[in-house]
Amino acid sequence: MAIHFADLGVPQQLTTVLEREGKLTPFPIQQDTLPDTLAGRDVLGRGKTGSGKTLAFSLPVAARLGAKGGKSRPGRPRALILAPTRELATQIDAVIAPLAKAYGMSTTTIFGGVNQRRQETAMARGVDIAVACPGRLEDLMKQGIVSLDQVEITVLDEADHMADLGFLPGVTRIMSATPARGQRLLFSATLDNGVDKLVKKFLNNPVTHSVDSADSHVDAMTHHVFHVTGADAKRDVVRALASGTGRRILFMRTKHQAKKLAKQLTMDGIPAVDLHGNLSQGARDRNLAAFAGDQVKVLVATDVAARGVHVDGIELVIHVDPPAEHKAYLHRSGRTARAGSSGDVVTIVTPEQRRDTQQLLRKANITVEPQAVNAESKQVVALIGDVAPYVKPSPVEAKQPQGGGRGRGRSQGSGRGAGAGRGAGAGRGAAGREGGGRDGGAGGGRGPRRDDAQGQARAARPQQAGGRRGESRDRGAAEQSQGHAPQGRGARTRASAQTQSRHAGGHASAASFSAGGRRRGR
Repeated sequence: MAIHFADLGVPQQLTTVLEREGKLTPFPIQQDTLPDTLAGRDVLGRGKTGSGKTLAFSLPVAARLGAKGGKSRPGRPRALILAPTRELATQIDAVIAPLAKAYGMSTTTIFGGVNQRRQETAMARGVDIAVACPGRLEDLMKQGIVSLDQVEITVLDEADHMADLGFLPGVTRIMSATPARGQRLLFSATLDNGVDKLVKKFLNNPVTHSVDSADSHVDAMTHHVFHVTGADAKRDVVRALASGTGRRILFMRTKHQAKKLAKQLTMDGIPAVDLHGNLSQGARDRNLAAFAGDQVKVLVATDVAARGVHVDGIELVIHVDPPAEHKAYLHRSGRTARAGSSGDVVTIVTPEQRRDTQQLLRKANITVEPQAVNAESKQVVALIGDVAPYVKPSPVEAKQPQGGGRGRGRSQGSGRGAGAGRGAGAGRGAAGREGGGRDGGAGGGRGPRRDDAQGQARAARPQQAGGRRGESRDRGAAEQSQGHAPQGRGARTRASAQTQSRHAGGHASAASFSAGGRRRGR
């Protein structure tokens, strides 16, 4: 006989919401933890990614506050959920908001990378549940905008990822600001890197529920290791695997290569978007929404995005660049085969990567026989499935260079419009990069230069884009920052040459994305 949420003590107001969303029976981690969390116990939940833990902690948060009633006070949330990334915070809010609404309660998200005015307004109005990233939350606490002295229940999600990103000192300060009498729930795949100290310090006689071992992989996930002969063969296999009709994520090691591959696939008739730390929050949201919807079926992401993508129906994960360590492999792979569904994971390996990849898979407890393939191999064709129709890329409008040429991604030198870039949130211009900082528009103050046919002088004007407060503390430290653009006359010459190349309709070839995630060419 199937167990239903009501059998576990979930209130009728919430089961109605769940039924409306088609969530009728609980997953194992929900079935195990809900009796204790609904009873007010502190809980340590250990489960693999995609196990359904977001709903496992959202239900007791909504049920506890809803049953108690009361009204939130300005700047004083009654529940706090901490998440390591903006994307994860946004997606947690999407799960808990309908549950809170059933009791007439409100939620808000708090993270860097956006203007904090909206967050200030929400807190001044009063919210019941705050879903926050540590960096921006600490900023608001220091400014006196947020106080945690009325928090009744605190959730720390993906604590191990918090540790990986270096957020535990901030998390410790935040947790210390919540009342010790409150209920606390902590979810983590592992207890290393200081997570065990959080458990001992903040959880009171916790009940531990381990649905799976820390490094286990999903049973419905099928792993493949494809050996290719070199960079050209790798490029062809990647393009073939990306051409199917279902959702798929391609993982790269660097922001530059993720952006480049997404652009090249789009130019090849396979619409793709990128997700990495250099994008503005608006660009992230647009790209993720396009991937979650029907507009785009291919997402090219870096490791930082691996934890933040919770989209249903991802049938294939492709490690274009194998990750550096086994935990990253498991987190990347966990974007597929979620919540009971099945999925495939492909690791593409060049000759020089074989030894390291073999060791990585051994540490991840993955046993799979490598296969030598090319783009036409039956193993590759089987994973493609139905091939999606060719989509003609939108034409790129040629613009007249102004004052030293248009910035391409990161600014190539002085000039008007420096850093404007191409593509959503590209580069280090006005949209900003994850950690903020100076725009790449260097070389200002060097006097006029001649750019047009008449030889009129135009003064190059540097442009700055100030970093957004709290961004780097939430996400910027997680990815290796890229160097500044070349400066001076040589950079201006290169910018002019690139502009002429674009006017001629030329586009960079995907052949230069590396076999090992290393930057090539420029």
